[in-house]
Amino acid sequence: MSGKIFGREVGWGCSPILLVIDVTRAFTEPDRPLGSDCTDLLEQANTLIRAARAGHIPVMVTRVAYDRPDLSDAGLWAKKIGRLDDLVEGGEGVLIDARLEVTAEDPVLTKKYASCFFGTDLASRLTAAGVDTLVIAGLSTSGCVRATVVDALQHGFRPIVVKDAVGDRWAEAHRQALADMQAKYADLTTTEAAAERLRDRPRD
Repeated sequence: MSGKIFGREVGWGCSPILLVIDVTRAFTEPDRPLGSDCTDLLEQANTLIRAARAGHIPVMVTRVAYDRPDLSDAGLWAKKIGRLDDLVEGGEGVLIDARLEVTAEDPVLTKKYASCFFGTDLASRLTAAGVDTLVIAGLSTSGCVRATVVDALQHGFRPIVVKDAVGDRWAEAHRQALADMQAKYADLTTTEAAAERLRDRPRD
């Protein structure tokens, strides 16, 4: 057999969006049950946001939030993971981290499961806006980022994961998820390279 089997490049399309996944206080504050220190990740995400603004690229953020205090709308995920009570609507855990440089004009997608596509209108929003490429930062690499990447590819969008702007509680899971995504589901890039591409996107 000839040619490279795994890890080929999908490449950027013509119309990207910056998708920042679940950078909420439940995950970015180390003293919370699901939290960890995300200081470096926030710096990288903000670099991407500034570049997107400069290049007139839309920015969207996501969060996980449950309406029911008993977490019945989290289904079996609540049973499997546990400690999701910090993600009930109305609590501080569901708030976007104030250090993230988003504005009231940036749309916020609320979801209940790992993938940003599952049970949401994300695919139709992106299609209506003519988006073909998702530049992805956020949390967590092995969970919501990976699940979103798999669904993005399956929906026909080009996933570009910014490898130093995603993070995970477990370093090994982070490394393994990046390798898996690069092999089968996404292109990987750096904050520096992605920011340059976002900032200098050719105009129509």
